Amino acid sequence: MVRRLSLVIFIFLLIMGVIFFVASFFLATKRVVINPAVLIQSSSQEEKDVPSKVLGIDNDDGNSEITLFLVGDIMLNRGVEYYVKKEGKGDWRFPFLKIAKDFQRADIAFGNLEGPISDKGQRVGSRYSFRASPKVVEGLKYAGFDILSLANNHAFDYGRKALEQTMEILEENNIDYVGAGFNFQEAFWPKILEVKGTKIAFLAFTNLGSPNWTATDAKPGIAWIGNVEEAEESVKEAKTKADIVIVSLHSGEEYSKNPTPFQKDFAKIAIDTGADLIVGHHSHVVQPIEKYKGSWIAYSLGNFIFDQSFSQETMKGLILKVIIANKKIKEILPIEIKINRFFQPEIYK
Repeated sequence: MVRRLSLVIFIFLLIMGVIFFVASFFLATKRVVINPAVLIQSSSQEEKDVPSKVLGIDNDDGNSEITLFLVGDIMLNRGVEYYVKKEGKGDWRFPFLKIAKDFQRADIAFGNLEGPISDKGQRVGSRYSFRASPKVVEGLKYAGFDILSLANNHAFDYGRKALEQTMEILEENNIDYVGAGFNFQEAFWPKILEVKGTKIAFLAFTNLGSPNWTATDAKPGIAWIGNVEEAEESVKEAKTKADIVIVSLHSGEEYSKNPTPFQKDFAKIAIDTGADLIVGHHSHVVQPIEKYKGSWIAYSLGNFIFDQSFSQETMKGLILKVIIANKKIKEILPIEIKINRFFQPEIYK
């Protein structure tokens, strides 16, 4: 009887041991599955990677897709400079701190630089003239910008010397520029960047400012156009040299949510001529995105970094995420940003 009881106890303990082992294994496996989420939730604010989930960056080096981020107006003077000095202790990475970690992961990052970065020249524009310290290039490099448009109505706020210095500073810091040049060909001809075997051409134009700012064979300037046709040859040239053609246009009416007839005509003619994507800025507010003959038009991406805190609309903008696969635009995704009280862009959640 005692022996039988002992055998029963032994079998019971054996069964409980097996159950405990199986349960422990299941729970351990389950913990491994959920641990990454737990780690993200419990990490510090500085280490959180939430925006990259929104931007959807793939860190796999074997990924053949190409990711571009395109943004609107970047102005690094006035109130932006004030907060860099006050809150950022003079560190020009400050305006980009909320966005840089994710922006750096793009294969190409593009934006419109509002005004020269220079310590030369005299103010020749209105009281709304911009000139940023040459030190701002440290922030642009930190943020991961690869190419910037200089074709806008603030390019000559401090004259030709300041524009020349801007181009020199960008070149010295390995940031390409487009829509301006030391001669006509550099300003109006495409800048081509090659990524993973795909050639992507960038062009930039404006019809704002003065025709006297136009680059010529004899003097530096910008790609100023008086009519749409003046850009056609440049787009055709880009199409012969690149797989993807992206055209930037600085045009329209400030604070208007609707594109002007010029913006619409320009976009459609550029696409008919060979462009794959048109991106705009200048309105300081977001304008519609539409598809035309299989290509895309983003009439205005609004502000990216600006001190226009007088309205909610001017404190918003878009990051246009562009995915390229097999040498074609696979998809575009507009991602909303908000500009905080320190004039730093953040992913809108």
